[in-house]
Parts: sequence; C-alpha cells; structure tokens
Amino acid sequence: MHGILPLTILAITVIFWLRSRRRTAKLAAEAGADLLPPERQNADRAFPDPEAEAVSAALARGEWEPAAQALAAAGTDWERRSYLVGIVSSRAADDDTWLRAWQAAHPDDPDAAVVQADAKVSLAWEIRGGGWAKDTTAEQFAGFHRVLNEAREDFARAQALALPGDPTPYLLQIPLYMGLGSSHEALHELWAEVTARAPYHYEAHWYALQYWLPKWRGSTELARDFALQAATTAPLGNLLTMFPLLNWYEENDDEAPEAAYGWPEMTGLIDAALADVAAARPDHPRLPEVRHLLAYCLTKAERYQEAMEQFRQVDGSVNAVPWRYYNHPAKFYCHVRDNALKGALRAG
Repeated sequence: MHGILPLTILAITVIFWLRSRRRTAKLAAEAGADLLPPERQNADRAFPDPEAEAVSAALARGEWEPAAQALAAAGTDWERRSYLVGIVSSRAADDDTWLRAWQAAHPDDPDAAVVQADAKVSLAWEIRGGGWAKDTTAEQFAGFHRVLNEAREDFARAQALALPGDPTPYLLQIPLYMGLGSSHEALHELWAEVTARAPYHYEAHWYALQYWLPKWRGSTELARDFALQAATTAPLGNLLTMFPLLNWYEENDDEAPEAAYGWPEMTGLIDAALADVAAARPDHPRLPEVRHLLAYCLTKAERYQEAMEQFRQVDGSVNAVPWRYYNHPAKFYCHVRDNALKGALRAG
C-alpha cells in the first residue's frame, strides 16, 4: 500500500505535466499563427523593403534607372543612402553590365561612382571567401588584394565626385582598410573624414567596430572603448547604444554561460538599447537590425514577452546578426523565436 501511493502521485504528476505541455504547445500554435515558418523567411533582407526589392528586381533585368532614382531620392538621408548603395553594389559585384551602361549614360554620376567602388570591395571579399586565413589559398589572397587596391582608385574618384557632406565614399572604405590591414593611424584619419560629415552614422560605426575587434585589426580593449564612446556620445534615436551590446555578443556569446544574459551588466546594455529603439525614427534603415539582436538577447535573458515584441516587428526577414552567423539562419531564428513565444505564454 505504501508503495502504491508514491507511484500514484508520480503518475498524476506526469499526466498533469503532459497536459500542461500539450496546452502550452496548443497556445503557442494559436499565438504564433501569424508567425512565418523557416521556408518563408527572407534571408536577403533584415526587413521588408519594397523599394529595395523593386531596385533589385530591375537590376536583375539589367535596368539601372530605378537604382539611380532611388539613390537620388535618398538625398541627404545618409543612412538610407549607404544602405541602398550596399544593395546596388552587391548586384554589381555579380554582374556589372548595367553599371557600365549607367556610367556610359552619365560618366560623372557620383552615385554610379560610389557603387562601382563598393562593388569592388564586395567582389574582393567574394574572391577571398569567408574562411580563416589558414584555409585561404595564396591565389585567393592575391586576387583579394589586387581588387582591393583597384577599389582604392575607385573610391578616390567617388570622393572627388561626391556631394558636399556625403560620408558614403568614406565609410564604405572601412572594410577595404580592414582587408588591407591598414594601420590604426590610417583608420583614425579616415574616421575623422566620416564623422566630420555624419558623426552618428550607424553603418559607419558597424564597420568601424568590426575593424577594432580582435579578430580583425584591434583588441578586446579597443573594441570595448570604441563601442562605449559611441554609446555615450550619440543622442538617443541614433541607435548607437546598441554597440556595447553588439560588442559583448561578438566577444562573449560563444563562451558565456546562459545566466550571463541576466547579469546586471547585460540588463543595463539591453535596457539602454531598448530606450534607443524607442527614440529612433520608425523608418531608420538599421532599426530592424537592432531589433533582431535585441530579440535574441531578450530571449537569452528570459525576458520573453519583450523579446516577442521585437520578433513581431521583424518576422519574415533574417539577414541580421545573430542569425546570419549560422549555416541555416532561418531555422535558427525560428528556433529562438519559438522558444521566446513559449516562454511568453508560460509567463503569461
């Protein structure tokens, strides 16, 4: 008799646990009915952008005019301008037939000039590949450096043609400096040109942080100091408070214990980034990228309901950190998102 009672209690506990799991799964399915599965996530974008999609489709047909119109319409919105240049130049790195037609029609067009320069940088990194240096052949390195040096000349021309105040042909050189191993002094000189034109430019800070990381041309201390200075000097709404969080992720995520995302330091970094997001203009082209990393960090911190607020803003596109660091970005994104959804339901 004494042996039956514990078994009965155990059986009842298991039954209730199974029912609870089924109920949570059912609620998750209902609550996530509007969320997209991995096969419907766009791995080329961080957010839906009809203009960028239309430009890309036109370039695929060999039509350069929509790209020229989009860049002209961006005007002095330097964030939008550099974002669009990146989209257009990535197409030119694959096939520049339409770019040569654009340049033939408008030989001194500053937009075509900066696209050509940035396309050379993209092409150089494609030649090199994304492997470690030890896994990169001498032929790859030779082609990489040859094309980067060609890009130097293209950027000099783009700078000469650029409109006054345009930081784009300067900030897009940072990956070139990173690839060529340019000195810290050279990067500081280039950075002065960038910040004189756009002191709080998100993409410029993104590239510069990559340069200062120890895996490229800097160190743990230099990257941390750069990220902290960006966060403490920029007015809210420029999204630069994201950089200490991004730097922490780059440096620690692989080795940090799960509990680290709930430590006071991380709580402060996440809360600062959330405040910056709340103050940013809704059409800031880098806002979705910030939301993606916040969604990940909030999930790891077990702040599931806040994480779901971010996930619902970006669902459908996964070309952002951290997802793009994985072999199957959409699957990893959906795995983390679904964990956040289940956690939010349990908390609720």
